[in-house]
Amino acid sequence: MKVAAVGVGYVGLVAAACFADGGNHVVCVDTDKKKIDDLNKGIIPIYEPELAEIVKRNKDAGRLVFTTDLKQGVDSSLLIFLGVGTPSAPDGSADISAVLSAAEQIAGLMTEYRIIVTKSTVPVGTHKVVSELIASKTEVPFDYVSNPEFLKEGSAVEDFMKPDRVIIGTTNPAVMELMKVLYAPYMRKSSRILFMDPASAEMAKYAANVMLATRISFMNELSALCESCGADIESVRAGIGSDGRIGNAFLFAGVGFGGSCFPKDVRALIYKGRQMDVPMRIAEAAQQANLTQQQRFADRVLAYFKDRTDVRLGVWGLAFKARTDDTRESAAVFCIKRFLEAGIAVTAFDPEAVCPELEGKIRRVENAYDVLDGADALVILTDWQEFRTPDFDAIAKQLKQPVVFDGRNLYSPAFVRKQGIEYHSIGRP
Repeated sequence: MKVAAVGVGYVGLVAAACFADGGNHVVCVDTDKKKIDDLNKGIIPIYEPELAEIVKRNKDAGRLVFTTDLKQGVDSSLLIFLGVGTPSAPDGSADISAVLSAAEQIAGLMTEYRIIVTKSTVPVGTHKVVSELIASKTEVPFDYVSNPEFLKEGSAVEDFMKPDRVIIGTTNPAVMELMKVLYAPYMRKSSRILFMDPASAEMAKYAANVMLATRISFMNELSALCESCGADIESVRAGIGSDGRIGNAFLFAGVGFGGSCFPKDVRALIYKGRQMDVPMRIAEAAQQANLTQQQRFADRVLAYFKDRTDVRLGVWGLAFKARTDDTRESAAVFCIKRFLEAGIAVTAFDPEAVCPELEGKIRRVENAYDVLDGADALVILTDWQEFRTPDFDAIAKQLKQPVVFDGRNLYSPAFVRKQGIEYHSIGRP
């Protein structure tokens, strides 16, 4: 099948590479010439496990092409996927200007029937806005499909290849069949395609992300209560996660959620609710609880050193989660900024992430244990696998004083304390 992917960020690039790996011919289009030049040289702009290998394999096979020429993509493809960014506007709404711009340009280039498929996360009602915009710019027939992505950064390739579900928002039976064929390679064991109207597809994406964000926020809020009551949030998690109606996913207490999806989508749903005069009280509470959790953890570290000067902290983690280099709205970055504002020096290590807004303000090192030299404590802010079983002897010896603040509850408190380390975690005695 002939496919075009407009926008080669996290969503567009992963979708394009995986579609190509399924045997389709995919043209990737982006306005960022440097990004396209880098991709043509084999340089991947993001860190995502397995992505580089898939891009190379399909580029070498001729199934994956990168270009800045939108006309090439439109002329050569029946299906045109929109994977451009929809960042938060100042009022919290989703900024869909890039989606509208891409749709308008596509409309002006179409010479025959095309199917426009939106993978970007867009507010409910965008299908109408985009369809009306395209129809106003061309008389060429087209169909519109809402096909939201459900990819987790750090496991996006696996999520695409083995999806829990694929949501297709269209009411055209012919388009349904075509989309079913497109996704068939990823449905070998069983079909997990859900067909619905475009508005429901758009809402389902936001509902899923805000639901997951709410679970995290609830556990984080509960962790504060556990600390006050002498309960252990890890035991509580096991107790409620064993209930089949609840399950174990997204029940880990920590320093707070971040990234390019959850914060943005929570804000957008809250905005949509206000716009429609249907307040999203639970989403608002999840948003506030997340901010409170980040502040609470940072304040805990600052309180420990409140009577000290010339403090240096060693920090493990900049990315908002493991297996990604994404630092957007990262709780780690939030906490580091608070430390810097308090006059505390920071030495940080992350296996993949670099945070431009912290460059020149912190000292970054290339080895995890180098952050310990001259540090008064170790603060763990991202749950990378290599942080899970560290050399506790080295930690105890290299720190000025053996103190660890664990924002991800990676270790057994009893075990760490047996190593002679003062250990502070979240929601545990």
